[in-house]
Amino acid sequence: MSMTTTATRRQYDPLSISSVDFWASTAEERDQTFRILRRERPVSWHRPLEGSLMPPENNGVWVVTSHELVRYVSQNPAIFCSGQGFQFEEVPEDILTAAGSFLGMDDPRHAKLRRLVSAAFTPKQIAKIHDQIRNQATVIVDDLIAAPEGDFVSAVSKRLPMWTVYEMLGLENLDARERAAHHADGMVSWADEDVAAGREPGEVLNESLVALLEMGFEFAEERRSHPKNDLMTNLVQAEVDGERLTDEDIAAFFVLLSVAGNDTTRNSITLASKAFQDFPDQRAVLLSDFDEHIGTAIEEIVRFASPVMTFRRTATKDIELGGELIREGDWVAIIYSSANRDERVFEAPDRFDITRSPNPHVGFGGGGPHFCMGNFVAKMQLRELFDQLLHRVPTLSLGEPEYLTGNFVRAVKSMPYSL
Repeated sequence: MSMTTTATRRQYDPLSISSVDFWASTAEERDQTFRILRRERPVSWHRPLEGSLMPPENNGVWVVTSHELVRYVSQNPAIFCSGQGFQFEEVPEDILTAAGSFLGMDDPRHAKLRRLVSAAFTPKQIAKIHDQIRNQATVIVDDLIAAPEGDFVSAVSKRLPMWTVYEMLGLENLDARERAAHHADGMVSWADEDVAAGREPGEVLNESLVALLEMGFEFAEERRSHPKNDLMTNLVQAEVDGERLTDEDIAAFFVLLSVAGNDTTRNSITLASKAFQDFPDQRAVLLSDFDEHIGTAIEEIVRFASPVMTFRRTATKDIELGGELIREGDWVAIIYSSANRDERVFEAPDRFDITRSPNPHVGFGGGGPHFCMGNFVAKMQLRELFDQLLHRVPTLSLGEPEYLTGNFVRAVKSMPYSL
């Protein structure tokens, strides 16, 4: 029976994904629900999320769980727009405006800014980044070997993405890097009790955003006055069709790079390291011929980890999707983590299989204009770090990960290790 009978009277799906408890459960527990939704009703109507930053103004959200329909929504931005917000929950308008994020932007402005940012990633810059990542991965594993036990997230997973993002940008001050990474955590994990540390979630998000924007403004101004051979200088100098990025654009990109560049790769490293331990046969396959298998291994790491779990779109017109009538203005949440476990697309989706090919995962987005711009940097980091880890630390033993609470990024707080 359809979950929707009329535009004004909709029945909420009996399998609720709106509670805080649901998103505090494990990925395996959540996918028991998503598996049923994918199979029986890949588009379903749900209550607004609990624990939002403000009382919800909408009366629900459509949740899209199948691989096919997640890709359809992603690839049709004229029907499912980003400009009215990309968060799964209500966020105050002033925070959305201040963030000015590329993620919450539609064409033609999004396309123009994306071209400008892409112009800053010159071939010379990319080659320099790769060399730096390779060298830093070696340093990180050197330090790991020297400390036979500790927290893997802080010792390894967190270090390479943070170092890469800010080295690439040219942010030289180490304290500033730590501050920026701390505020980036607040941008995605403001609902977590440890991150909030007694503060209200909205306060955490606002403080983190303001701090990162201020850092971005100051850094852009510094590079306008004192250009160097780094990405921030390229950003302030980039020009397409006679136009340049404004300081507001650059500050917003600094926020995006701090959040997306830090959290997603960090959690992919953590979850992949645990997967190689849980699936030792896959570790053996990769070690048997690293250069041969690392390409497909990286794609499987991103699919299996699904570090970005959800995004939201807003319907710009009435449309039928998955047998349901979605009205103009309705919220539509796409669940990447569910799409990456779709049994219709991936054989044995719960198995970590580094030889999986083809592997049409949506871990970098489902295609369309918001496909992850920095995916090539993430792949460099995964390649160089696992080259070091798997070859040099054969006795690495990992404990169980402790997860942050949230519905946006599948984030790991800590994971013990010993050698």
